[in-house]
Amino acid sequence: MVRLGYTEVMNRFVSAGRATAILGVCLAFACSTVSASHAADPVAAGSPAANGLRLLEEIQAVITELAETAKPSVVNLFPITTSGKGREFQAERIPNAPGSGSGVIIDPEGHIITNNHVVGDATEIEVRLSDKTKLIAQVVGKDPDTDLAVLKVTADRPLPSARFGDSTTVRVGQWVLAVGNPFGLDRTVTLGVVSGIGRENVNLSRYENFIQTDASINPGNSGGPLFNLRGEVIGINTAIINFAQGIGFAIPSNMAKQVLQQLVAQGRVVRGWLGVGIQPLTPELAKKFGVSENEGVLVNEVFEKDPAAAAGIKPGDIITRIEGVVIDTPNRLSRIVAGLLPGATTKVEVVRNQQRLILDVALSERRDQAVVAALPQSRTEVKLGLDIQDLTAALAEKFKLRESRGILITKVEPGSLAQSEGLREGDLIKEVNRVDVGTVAEFTSAVGKIRRGDTVLLRVLRESRAFYVVLKSSEP
Repeated sequence: MVRLGYTEVMNRFVSAGRATAILGVCLAFACSTVSASHAADPVAAGSPAANGLRLLEEIQAVITELAETAKPSVVNLFPITTSGKGREFQAERIPNAPGSGSGVIIDPEGHIITNNHVVGDATEIEVRLSDKTKLIAQVVGKDPDTDLAVLKVTADRPLPSARFGDSTTVRVGQWVLAVGNPFGLDRTVTLGVVSGIGRENVNLSRYENFIQTDASINPGNSGGPLFNLRGEVIGINTAIINFAQGIGFAIPSNMAKQVLQQLVAQGRVVRGWLGVGIQPLTPELAKKFGVSENEGVLVNEVFEKDPAAAAGIKPGDIITRIEGVVIDTPNRLSRIVAGLLPGATTKVEVVRNQQRLILDVALSERRDQAVVAALPQSRTEVKLGLDIQDLTAALAEKFKLRESRGILITKVEPGSLAQSEGLREGDLIKEVNRVDVGTVAEFTSAVGKIRRGDTVLLRVLRESRAFYVVLKSSEP
């Protein structure tokens, strides 16, 4: 039997980005031919069974050779802690402390990328190579916002390294290999598929765009690479859902590469800053602003002297695109802006009063965390349930408000719509149906124009954060 070489097999099966489909068809065909000819001599030359087995062996050779090629670049990491007795190696992870994990060497000079939570507060890491060599790595830089860290080891020889692939080409269903050191089992290889892409709201880091995979990722795999069939790193394994099976997450390689380049160049990550408060566009809010649901994200606050304010973005604008990229969630907006460099001028498309505008915004450097107002979903057809009064200096100080004018909520009726929408005592109402209100009289006048059953759009300030909420009154 003639066995094809790795390159020849890969060229056959991984053309035009159709590796998964072709491999799947090949497996199905091979299994069917073996089954159909089970009575035949399985080793008889030219028999359907022999052809099917040969095809399966060729596919198996691709996987095994890929594993052998990939494993040397994967390292085992042990953060070093110090005590009165000198250096100690911490093999178990405890809350708020580093633990053992994996990493991948990404250049012959010894740069290693891993998870920030693997490194923790350690400044030195023991690195164990595939040939059992032990080296001490220094921490080049860390980025908690993406849960990534970069280390550097010095060796007397070029080190085996992996190369990054383009994570934008990743497709659901394609085959992947996860390599790591779960539970101390060095360079464990697991095969699976990509189960999902663009996963957000997993609450693992600030900027989330995870690749989901069913390739087994266990404790100790954190920081290890996720390979495609070309042997390229398309993700950095970071977490599993511990109460489920086959649900793991990896940070896309393009995000990892961008963070890596900045950490190596300057030891920290610099991100763009727009200077707005944002919130999801619920069906009720979309209706009030005259746009489609999920068409964009709602700007609830624009910070003075920041880029958005200078460019003319206003509260109530719906941001729909940034640099041509569709914005459908607050997470995506934060991630896209963070990926742009400070000083860059970016085009931001907004919808204002049902008119589309494109504004040029000169981004500054992000100075603190993104502002996202998280509110429960709107409900309707109950009383507002609010007691209000004019804001005074004493009340502003009590509720940490930097405002001198507005309508203060002094009581929220239990079980009312206002309570279900997240409103509470100390919130300051600034707008009613897009009209500024600064006194109880103005608020009463604005509400008096609302008919029975109409929705009421409120812009509310809580301490230093603003948000919009939609209420529906059963009373005029």
